[in-house]
Amino acid sequence: MFEGVKEDIQSVFRRDPAARNTFEVLTNYPGLHALWMHRLANKCWRGGFFWLGRTISSVSRWLTGIEIHPGAKIGRRFFIDHGMGVVIGETAVIADDVTLYQGVTLGGTSWNKGKRHPSLGNGVVIGAGAKVLGPFNVGENAKIGSNAVVTKEVPAGATVVGIPGQIVLKAVETKVDVDESKRRKIEESFGFDAYGLSEEMPDPVARSIRSMLDHMHLVDERMNSMCKELRKLDASYQKEDVPSLDDKDLDCFKEAN
Repeated sequence: MFEGVKEDIQSVFRRDPAARNTFEVLTNYPGLHALWMHRLANKCWRGGFFWLGRTISSVSRWLTGIEIHPGAKIGRRFFIDHGMGVVIGETAVIADDVTLYQGVTLGGTSWNKGKRHPSLGNGVVIGAGAKVLGPFNVGENAKIGSNAVVTKEVPAGATVVGIPGQIVLKAVETKVDVDESKRRKIEESFGFDAYGLSEEMPDPVARSIRSMLDHMHLVDERMNSMCKELRKLDASYQKEDVPSLDDKDLDCFKEAN
C-alpha cells in the first residue's frame, strides 16, 4: 500500500513542475486524494458493497470536485492535474501512466448496460475540457487536445484535436519550396491566420487552407513560367494580366471567418 502511495507521489513530481515537496503534494493535490479514495471505493464495489462504494465516491466528489465511479478500473501512476470537473464513468478502463487535466469527461453515449465508456492505453494524455465518449479504445501514448470531442477509436501514438476529434500528424517535408513571404502575403490578403499550426498540436482546418493557398501560389508560378517560354517561341504572343481580386470580396471572406 505504502509503495503504491510513494509511486503516486513520484508520478506527480515527474509530471508537474509546480510540485515542490512531498508534504505539499500529500496535502494539496486533489487528484491524488480522489485517486486514493477511488481505490477504496473500487475495493468495496468489487466486494459487493455497492452502496458503500458509491458513498465513498460521492464524498470524494464533494471534497475534490472529481467524480470517479467506483466501478472504473484505473492502473498505476495515474495523474489528474488540477482535477476540477473531471468525470470518469463506470465502465472506463485506464491503463498505466495516464494523465488527465481539468474538465475531462470519460463518458458514454448510450443508456444500455454493459461497456459504454472508453478504455485508455498506457501513457495517454488528455487535455483540459476534452470529452471522450463511447466504448472504444484510445491507443498507447495517444494525445487528445484541449476541448476536443472524441467519439471513435484513436490509434496508438496519434494526436487528436477539434470537434469532432480529428487525427493530425506532425508536419512533413514538402517536395516543393514555397516562398514564406509570398505565402504570408496571400494569407493576409484573405484575412487568414494560421495561428493553430504547430508541430505538436496543429489545426487540421488551418493546415488544409494553407495547403490550398500553397497550391494556388505554385500554379500561378507555373503559369508565369509557361507564359515566358511562349513569348520566347512566339514574339506575337500577348500576355493578358489576371484580373485582380476585389477587396470587397475579400472583406466578405474575412467576415465569414
